[in-house]
Amino acid sequence: MAQRKKKLTKKKRRPGNREPDVESDGGEFELAAQIDKDESPGRKLPRFPAPSECLSDVEPDTRELVRAQNKKKKKSGGFQSMGLSYPVYKGIMKKGYKVPTPIQRKTIPVILDGKDVVAMARTGSGKTAAFLVPMFERLKAPQAQSGARALILTPTRELALQTMKFTKELGKFTGLKTALILGGDRMDDQFAALHENPDIIIGTPGRLMHVVMEMNLKLQSVEYVVFDEADRLFEMGFAEQLQEIIKRLPDARQTALFSATLPKMLVEFARAGLTEPVLIRLDVDTKLSDQLKLAFFQLRVDDKPALLLHLLRNVVKPQEQTVVFVATKHHVEYLKELLALQGVPCAYIYSALDQTARKINIGQFVHRKAMVLLVTDVAARGIDIPLLDNVINYNFPSKAKLFLHRVGRVARAGRSGTAYSLVCPDETPYVYDLHLFLGRPVQFSLPDQLQDADGIFGRVPQSILDDEEAQLITAHENSQDLQSLRRVAENAYKQYLKSRPTPSPESIKRVKNTELHDMAVHPLLGSGLAKMELNRLQMVDSIKGYKSKATIFEINSTSKTMASEVMRAKRKRHNYLVDKFLQAREDRMEENRLTRPVLPTTRPTDEKQSEEEDMQGLFSEVFGGKRKKELGKEDEESGLGPKSKKIRQSSREEEFYIPYRPKDFDSERGLSLGGEGSTFEKQASSAILDLMGDESNQLTQYKNIMKWDRKRKRFVRDTGKENKKKIRTESGQVVGASSKKKNFYEEWKKKYKVDDAAPDSDEETGGTRGRKAGVGGRRGRRAPQQQKGGPQARSELKTREQILKQRKKKAKERFLQSGNLKKLKTKNRQRLNEVKRSGFGRGPKKGKLRKKM
Repeated sequence: MAQRKKKLTKKKRRPGNREPDVESDGGEFELAAQIDKDESPGRKLPRFPAPSECLSDVEPDTRELVRAQNKKKKKSGGFQSMGLSYPVYKGIMKKGYKVPTPIQRKTIPVILDGKDVVAMARTGSGKTAAFLVPMFERLKAPQAQSGARALILTPTRELALQTMKFTKELGKFTGLKTALILGGDRMDDQFAALHENPDIIIGTPGRLMHVVMEMNLKLQSVEYVVFDEADRLFEMGFAEQLQEIIKRLPDARQTALFSATLPKMLVEFARAGLTEPVLIRLDVDTKLSDQLKLAFFQLRVDDKPALLLHLLRNVVKPQEQTVVFVATKHHVEYLKELLALQGVPCAYIYSALDQTARKINIGQFVHRKAMVLLVTDVAARGIDIPLLDNVINYNFPSKAKLFLHRVGRVARAGRSGTAYSLVCPDETPYVYDLHLFLGRPVQFSLPDQLQDADGIFGRVPQSILDDEEAQLITAHENSQDLQSLRRVAENAYKQYLKSRPTPSPESIKRVKNTELHDMAVHPLLGSGLAKMELNRLQMVDSIKGYKSKATIFEINSTSKTMASEVMRAKRKRHNYLVDKFLQAREDRMEENRLTRPVLPTTRPTDEKQSEEEDMQGLFSEVFGGKRKKELGKEDEESGLGPKSKKIRQSSREEEFYIPYRPKDFDSERGLSLGGEGSTFEKQASSAILDLMGDESNQLTQYKNIMKWDRKRKRFVRDTGKENKKKIRTESGQVVGASSKKKNFYEEWKKKYKVDDAAPDSDEETGGTRGRKAGVGGRRGRRAPQQQKGGPQARSELKTREQILKQRKKKAKERFLQSGNLKKLKTKNRQRLNEVKRSGFGRGPKKGKLRKKM
């Protein structure tokens, strides 16, 4: 190597054999070019492209060399080692990112290689940048003659607005245009945005499908599609909208699915049209951030408003912001009025709220004018509110993955946070479901023991509830609106219970076998109480749990009534059955006592390998499949393992036993799109095998199937034909039915005098309208039209409006040139003097008449 360097130094430098002038910001990019022996001396070495060159439509040849050399050297694990172009890298540095997060480190190189990706990582791990950075790198710069080349679909409006803001910040130096298509906004603005030839479209499925069908867009130029929060998109009831949009996309597109909760079963995302996808699942074990603290409070439903007020006033610090998740929009309105009367300013969001009101309320909360935000699950996903400290689950979520998305609003990007959950008795099984999903034990608050408050399930002292309840009673008595809102919220909660998914049978069984009245006061709430108060609460709890062994007929043992004699005889005869039942209950209590945590089933190492092999069969590559080390012998000896004297030893041979459930059943059940888990029984009950019979009665059997028609209020025969007129937008309006559809797009074109020079709806070009079609803003100007062959000559024929406008202009010029304006002013002045002089024959005017003149 040293001799090679000497040869290069001794060699005479020619003008055409200059060394590459490689310059970069702070040495972030490096270019290693090797000179082969057989190279011609006149050949120029490749140099790093300038920022102006990156904006051209032609990709520089040096970019592949930069990526290859940087990957080969692997000098650092930063963004500079990914071979990004200068405008993209400059936007990343301007945003303040130094080192990529694990999900970004895994996904960005895979997406840059052109593969489809199904990625999962916990909330706050940087998934948005993980699909935006490769999108900018792929699109590079705006192109004048094509439509949108990237499409990002999100489930909610707030998430779409946040993605739009993040896209503008991160792609600041790329020059790419972005269009936002949201429900609740004016369609005129959205038509205009699509006519300006955007490179990226961000939208929600309902409104985007509406606009696509109105404009009859083909979307054939889309190269890159992202389903953000993909599991929510596919389970929200947007099946028809997504199908209509995907049908218009080209087959050669690249697809990426991102969410914090994704199942490993590929079949649940078959509608997305993936091609040999790469599965990237991080944080399968640690689904929650290490910086997040959990607290669960057991109380009655009627006591929840009192505890909420206590948490906001005494537990949460005044400078901290809090998001409160409730079940329905009626709870949002009720709690908003209640907190306002109690002096706690708050903002609120729910799905039926107007889009403008949503933006105003989010703005108040983000700018810290309101420290509490009341929301339904519309804000549970993707919303990134900086410096958020606390989350309160006023109504405990019925799905474990929904809990992950709710509490994922805090403890993001390395910050700490706390999640408080108010749990009433009928919500306790969902707490067990959550811990099975997380793979954690349910930790109960125990009396006379010092415990860390993180993850503890405890009770609420009655004294705290009594203090707050007294103020609430007074507030309800003084406000008639508050009473009516509470009544509406209670009725809405009854309807919510009817539609709430049922918990798993295992959790219901565990709750029945657990004595929850032995639970102590939660450490967060009991730390401020005196010792005497805690003793009083413990005594009250023991009185509540007292149960007499004798019946009411046996209270007076000396009584000789007929009832007491019958009961004594019955007890003497069936005493052995009573003792047997009590013994069985004691044994069950011993197994499920509160000091023993509930652990999920463990997994041996060989079964982990077999599961990874199964997943390799579904996906071309799998990242992040390894799991953490399971409980060892030390945990079993310490009492944390599943060993117990009461549990019988299994007689099966583990080497040959094939379980009917996979080992990660509890975790995958919580991640499944069905929400309630795809158990074998539900799959078997929903499976239908429809075979065509070979006899006449079997051939006509399908025609006799009756179906309930809601409009006709009776059963009708189902012909099996799909009704294509039932595609609806997010507002419930029928879009697909031509008889009911109002052509907003044609009205917009007439209003703003927009002429489609090269519409892509029925042409081969595809994509959205180009800039050549032009809108000209709201002034109605038209851009010069062009055709494929070249610029089109301007028409010499004038329209009726142009002729009238020209005539008025000429008449005005003649009027001014002939001096008629001066004559008109003189005539008006003379007329005014005559009126003043007349004064009804009385000379100059005085008083009121003079004021009028």
